[in-house]
Amino acid sequence: MDSFKVGDAAFGDGGLSFILGPCVVESLDHARKMAGAIKEVCGEVGVDFVYKSSFDKANRSSSESFRGEGMEFGLGILAQIKEEFNVPIVTDIHEPWQAAKAAEVADLLQIPAFLCRQTDLLAAAAETGRAVNVKKGQFLSPWDAKNIVEKLRSAGCEKIILTERGASFGYNNLVVDMRSFPAMREFGVPVCFDVTHSLQLPGGLGKATGGQSQYIENFARAGVACGLDAVFMEVHDDPSRAPSDGPNQLPLARLKPLLTKLKAIHELVSE
Repeated sequence: MDSFKVGDAAFGDGGLSFILGPCVVESLDHARKMAGAIKEVCGEVGVDFVYKSSFDKANRSSSESFRGEGMEFGLGILAQIKEEFNVPIVTDIHEPWQAAKAAEVADLLQIPAFLCRQTDLLAAAAETGRAVNVKKGQFLSPWDAKNIVEKLRSAGCEKIILTERGASFGYNNLVVDMRSFPAMREFGVPVCFDVTHSLQLPGGLGKATGGQSQYIENFARAGVACGLDAVFMEVHDDPSRAPSDGPNQLPLARLKPLLTKLKAIHELVSE
């Protein structure tokens, strides 16, 4: 399997790394609070992480939904967080022209699930030389994700992560097929489990997405036990007040005990 590092976080080396942070960049003060708290928890537990936050959430349920304050605002704050806390950064891109600009700040570029088959977007991300994390679309089988890997490799990308985030199951619901993890690892790339987005209820609140954050710990434990290289979780100090994806974000207070359990499970199944 390919292995590489994003900052200090290793992917594909037999360890377990984390992608953690609030859904969207809200303010500099909030980003500082979250990055500092998450880094402290990860240090205490003894795990490595990449700080995640999006400068734009372009695929919202409604035109009334909060998207973020824009690319310049978001990337400016993420650049400050990267320098101040010495943490690697991951953020989403939605259009090819955003790739090079985002890569000036982000160590890992993320392709949203609905855009995972956009060839030009994948190629633009690959051409930056940054690591690329692609979320497998809700409409895509795990074995079809091999085409994503081949597109990225053909464009010169050597640092690829595939992320499972659930598959559409009827209306306003998702289900996770645990076969996805070993199936996608067969492509020779690290595999990540996006726990919190897998617990979304897409469009479940009419003009917003619902979620079932009460099951985060259950999903995360099951995924790590199945065999993973990384776990993605959106984390917020007060999800009830989060402007985006609040119902499925992990409350900050629950982060440390969960990371402790996941580390122990990973060590057990890796023996």
